[in-house]
Amino acid sequence: MGKIILTGDRPTGRLHLGHFVGSLRRRVELQNSGLFDKIFIMIADAQALTDNADNPEKIRQNIIEVALDYLACGIDPTKSTIFIQSQVAELCELAFYYMNLVTVSRLQRNPTVKTEIQMRNFETSIPVGFFTYPISQASDITAFRATTVPAGEDQQPMIEQAREIARRFNGIYGDTLVEPEILLPDNAACMRLPGTDGKAKMSKSLGNCIYLSDSSEEVRKRVMSMYTDPDHIRVEDPGKVEGNTVFTYLDAFCQPEHFAKYWPDYSSLDELKAHYMRGGLGDVKVKKFLYAILEELLTPIRERRKEWEKDIPAVFDILKRGSEAARAVAANTLADVRSAMRINYFDDAELIAEQSRKFQG
Repeated sequence: MGKIILTGDRPTGRLHLGHFVGSLRRRVELQNSGLFDKIFIMIADAQALTDNADNPEKIRQNIIEVALDYLACGIDPTKSTIFIQSQVAELCELAFYYMNLVTVSRLQRNPTVKTEIQMRNFETSIPVGFFTYPISQASDITAFRATTVPAGEDQQPMIEQAREIARRFNGIYGDTLVEPEILLPDNAACMRLPGTDGKAKMSKSLGNCIYLSDSSEEVRKRVMSMYTDPDHIRVEDPGKVEGNTVFTYLDAFCQPEHFAKYWPDYSSLDELKAHYMRGGLGDVKVKKFLYAILEELLTPIRERRKEWEKDIPAVFDILKRGSEAARAVAANTLADVRSAMRINYFDDAELIAEQSRKFQG
């Protein structure tokens, strides 16, 4: 069996730098590495509806936003299959069967689910669809026999639960499903990029994002208003880099060659940090350096997005063809699952013959 990737995003808004460092950048690298036989990238609209059921138009409108961000970042539809989750009906059926393999108490112990429930104030009234999110995700992963799921560390409990479901299914019905492995970002600063306000997570709902499609001016405003060290009041004051959002972003995006291009006074990020920590370096200069780096990254993404925006029907055609291809793969897995569970009644010639003998004496 080949190496297969399944990954994706909820279409609740445009994608931001947190998505880029957490998964998008790595997806493009993996796509172009030649190390994987198949790559499936899912726009998870059905999962997004679990906590947006009263606002389906939000999801509907953001399908194209996410697709444009994918293409702008370098996801190539000739190398990766981009599809819409709700257009692959087999995923729902798989999830229904998997529900019998997971207890309520196990779902309640999932740290990611607990955190997300608190974030959305669902403690007193949890939508069932949202509560069973890990089961749906297991269905998505196993439907494509994914061996690898690139994701941030916050998704580790979800991937582990998918592994448990696959293992339990195989234990009961025979070796049918693949247990996936998570592929974490290789840069520690990319595990979870903080918001521009210093909050632990960059989030659309918190309004602390830098979007991949933001204009140059919007990026500049976000960077110049970033949270730094609150005790670094005067230039001559020693500053802290730990917990300083600007330096966290530099850890994630700065490369050695950026100094020669934008700040030749320094030869490395370590040298820059050392100066900041001993005092004598103002926040504005550091922020301007970060802005230059981000502009270098985002300018080509913006330009590619504008080109794709000129032909939206072509983008929808990519999604349609990708969804059809994804559905064919998921249908094969579902057929194997039905066979393993012995509920493939009309395809089971042995069952039909056995029942015929039984009733014909």
